[in-house]
Amino acid sequence: MRNVINLNEGWRFVKEDAGLPDVLPQDWQEVDLPHSWNAVDGHDGNGSYYRGTCWYAKNFETPQQPLGGGRVFVEILAAGQQATVYVNGSEVTSHEGGYSIFRADITDQCKADGENLLVVACSNEHKSSVYPQSADFTFYGGLYRGVNLISVPDMHFDLAYYGGPGLMATPKPCDCGGATFELETWVANPDENFTVLYTVKDADGREAASAVRPADHTKVTVYVPDAVLWEIDHPYLYTVTAVLQRRNEAYDEVTVKAGVRSFSCDPQKGFIINQVPTPLRGVSRHQDQLYKGNALTREDHYEDARIIKELGANTIRLAHYQHSQDFYDACDELGFVIWAEIPFISVMNPDPQAHQNCISQMKELIIQNYNHPSICFWGISNEILIGGISDQLVENHKELQELCKKMDPTRLTTIAHVSMTPVESPMHKITDVESYNHYFGWYGGRIEDNGPWMDHFHEVHPDICLGLSEYGCEGIITYHGPNPACKDYSEEYQAVYHEALAKMLEERPWIWSSHVWNMFDFGCAARDEGGVAGRNNKGLVTMDRKTKKDSYYIYQAYWSKKPMVHLCGRRYAQRAGETTQVKVYSNQPQVALYLDGELIEIKRGDKVFVFDVALKDGFQILVAAAGDIKDSMTLEKVDKEPEIYVLPEVNERAEGVANWFKLAGDLDLKAPMEFPEGKYSIKDTMEDLAKCPQAIEIASKAVKLAMNMKVSPGEGMWDMMKSMTLERFGDMAGSMVPEGFIESLNAQLVQIDKVDE
Repeated sequence: MRNVINLNEGWRFVKEDAGLPDVLPQDWQEVDLPHSWNAVDGHDGNGSYYRGTCWYAKNFETPQQPLGGGRVFVEILAAGQQATVYVNGSEVTSHEGGYSIFRADITDQCKADGENLLVVACSNEHKSSVYPQSADFTFYGGLYRGVNLISVPDMHFDLAYYGGPGLMATPKPCDCGGATFELETWVANPDENFTVLYTVKDADGREAASAVRPADHTKVTVYVPDAVLWEIDHPYLYTVTAVLQRRNEAYDEVTVKAGVRSFSCDPQKGFIINQVPTPLRGVSRHQDQLYKGNALTREDHYEDARIIKELGANTIRLAHYQHSQDFYDACDELGFVIWAEIPFISVMNPDPQAHQNCISQMKELIIQNYNHPSICFWGISNEILIGGISDQLVENHKELQELCKKMDPTRLTTIAHVSMTPVESPMHKITDVESYNHYFGWYGGRIEDNGPWMDHFHEVHPDICLGLSEYGCEGIITYHGPNPACKDYSEEYQAVYHEALAKMLEERPWIWSSHVWNMFDFGCAARDEGGVAGRNNKGLVTMDRKTKKDSYYIYQAYWSKKPMVHLCGRRYAQRAGETTQVKVYSNQPQVALYLDGELIEIKRGDKVFVFDVALKDGFQILVAAAGDIKDSMTLEKVDKEPEIYVLPEVNERAEGVANWFKLAGDLDLKAPMEFPEGKYSIKDTMEDLAKCPQAIEIASKAVKLAMNMKVSPGEGMWDMMKSMTLERFGDMAGSMVPEGFIESLNAQLVQIDKVDE
């Protein structure tokens, strides 16, 4: 029978390209898996992180196979981003793609007796044939999900088929109340003496259906009467087992979980599960934590899922790559609808091998995760037009769409468009459903632009199911003030932003899904804004999972069915002035506010309750009550609020915009913009402007002032944004920049001669 041996303990590791050792190196660092060499520098704010080749090594004994003549496989659960595996000095496999399972048959390399040396060379260096090419997150390196040995008989369920389990179960509900389970297995080296015994057991372990087939690749369908559906609020799971049998002896066995559900999307009704319209409202999630990087344990993954469940969300977009099987398991068990995607993101590399890597990662994603009932959508790309559009890019998307539908006709495909993707674009109507990443009210435009933009697209394309795949803004819990504003990075502005977006979505159930960017702050070594470098701080929860920001609770008020009340502003603990505004979030119709035990006011409302409170000298305790549910916080009245509450950069940026116009001098900003040949302009890409030091200095300063983003050669978001024109940056910023800003930028650039190629 199959024997899975965990190899996570007792590895040797070296953070350099040391080369293949002959014996276990005693001078290498001792580590246990999961492990990432970027657990600290991947988000510590020092501006860069180690990207190179590192080596892992471990001795292991050859597993004994009781039946004799068995096979031994090594299973790598993920290796970021490329890996080559050696056993006793011989290369056994290599893999490109940092987020999926891969295996190798190492039987012939293993010694009959004694110890074997397993070595893995792991690299997170840039490679033109491997996605992601460039993106707004850290590409952590390491064996960050663990390693197993799998010992099986000669005849076994196939371990080499794209890292899958060798068993595929497709449950479908019937109108009569039962369900069919279409079952298929892949068996390596079968002969006529072998059969496959299938069983389907309910959640209590009782057998609900069974079948027997020859050990070939033919499918079989079994029927489960009175099937219990997999619902978001009741995620009922069946257990499907396949046993490879030789007469009266079981040779191999695999087991998967499965759920019975139907789902669809309608442009007017939104998402429908088990024939019930159910708008999907939830979050996106990255897989890293503070000073762990992406080297998370099963307990870490489950804790993330529980925090999201507590929020009241019913969907998660798992950005921007295949996540751990542990997290998919948690989603199956807790009842989330999942959007799973590959890291085809931001920039398409024209290298044909890169497209083949996309295809390979999509096959691995589907085959390894086919049995998870939580997954309803395969995502084929994210913000890919940041790098520009081409006929080849469109054709590559069509090929990925065709591949998904061929491999898995049971699920829907989707795409996350960058905000600037035109309403009329060849990128539309490739996938089954579509979504946009919009940051109106943060990177550009106003909060109020979100709803009208969605309405406009819906009016132009009433036949397209439209979602909002990303939206959000930075919230840093140090910054506070009575007048929150865009780009002040305050916890209060983040809360105001999400109040508006939560309401907008509630009013539009036809939006099939929405996903807050992001559930948790996450590592992005290239970022440096808001006084917190190395991270994207748009999370509703801090990267260490210790603090739920106020914005977390506005969604709990909208989405949770459990009664709740939350006093906002507890970290805005020292306040100046005679009065202050106190905000309460609750899903109850009425909230009472007390100051030092005395009732201030009772208010009726919907989700957001705002009170004006007269402050007393010194400390005071506020209590909000909604029925039996209460929350409290302590405030202090002070003469002057702490300077740390305001990011110095906020005032500097306002002064910088004013100085910008002074530098523009006598330029006629009302004259029509011109684009003379041989001169730079806003129609040039950042990469082209970088050929001239004077031009790129002007352009980088403009982007910093307009959007507070560092886009300079070798700094910040350069790799991801270098192919964008300043005109597109201007479109993104919209009303965020004052009138005449873009004209003044162009007027300065057209004074500069283009550098000859």
